[in-house]
Amino acid sequence: MSSITVADTLELSIPERIQLVEEIWDTIAARAEAVELTGAEKKIIDERLEAHRRDPQAGATWKEVYRRITKKT
Repeated sequence: MSSITVADTLELSIPERIQLVEEIWDTIAARAEAVELTGAEKKIIDERLEAHRRDPQAGATWKEVYRRITKKT
């Protein structure tokens, strides 16, 4: 198997690079269990889960979040 360099990827068009990143991400997502969380990351997740359990209505829906981050100002 030949190695791909950063220079090689820069020769690709933007849509080709996006496709490459999607394909790489899919291979990572297929083995999500292989990605280990740090103690600090686990603590943050536990804190957020506990906050959600205490008040499930406190957060925003994905639609609300998406609308907020894509809103043009």
